[in-house]
Amino acid sequence: MRLQGKTAVVTAAGAGIGRAAALAFHAEGARVWATDIDSGALQALSVQAPGLSTALLDVRDDREVTALFERIGRCDVLLNAVGIVQNGSVLESSLDEFALAWDVNVASMIRTLRAALPGMLAAGAGSIVNVASVASSITGVANRCAYGTTKAAVIGLSKSVAADFVARGVRCNALCPGTVDTPSLRARIAAAADPEAALARFVARQPVNRLGRAEEVAAAAVFLASDDAAFITGQAIAVDGGWTI
Repeated sequence: MRLQGKTAVVTAAGAGIGRAAALAFHAEGARVWATDIDSGALQALSVQAPGLSTALLDVRDDREVTALFERIGRCDVLLNAVGIVQNGSVLESSLDEFALAWDVNVASMIRTLRAALPGMLAAGAGSIVNVASVASSITGVANRCAYGTTKAAVIGLSKSVAADFVARGVRCNALCPGTVDTPSLRARIAAAADPEAALARFVARQPVNRLGRAEEVAAAAVFLASDDAAFITGQAIAVDGGWTI
C-alpha cells in the first residue's frame, strides 16, 4: 500500500473530491484525518471506512486549524480540497464575493499550510496536494471570474511553497480537475433554468464526452501524495478528460 505508515489530513472530506481522496488514502494504508464542517457527512464517512479518524474543522478559523494540527502531531500528507464556485464576470461579481472566494479557496490553504509545514520540515519529508482547477491560469472559463482568479492563486501558492522547501524534503503540487461529477456540480445543474441543457454543456467541455469521477481525481492525489511521485514538485497536474489539450 502506497501510503502505509503515513498520516494524512484531508479538508472538505465530507463530499466530492475530498471524500473520495480520504477514502483512497485510507485504502492505501494512511492514517487519515478527514475534516469538514458537516458533522453528518463525517459520521457517514467514518461508518463507511472504519478506522478513519474525523474532525470538525472550519478552515476559515485560524484557531481551529492550529488546534487540530497540534492535536494530530506529525502530518505526512496534506490534501487541501476546500473550495467554492461562484458565478459572474468581473463586472457581475462584488468585492465581497471576491473576498469570500479568496478566504475559502486560498486563505484556507494558507492556514493549513502554516500549521502543517513546521512538522514536515522538522521531519525532512512531506507531500502537499492543493486542489486547484483547470479553470484558473490554465484556461479561462466564462462566468467564473472569482473562481478562476482564486484557483490560479492556488497554483501560484503551490509553486511558491514547492520552491521554498524543495531542498528540505517537502513537495507541493496543485491538482487541477476538469468538470467532475460531485454534489456541488449537481446542485449547480439543478439550479439552472434548464438542468438538462446545463448538464450537456458541462459534459461537452471534456473531449472524452463525460464528466470526471471524484475517484479519478483521488487516484491522482494518491500518486502525488506517495513516494512514487518523489521527483515531482511544483507542478499543476490536470485531470480534465482532455479539456485543455
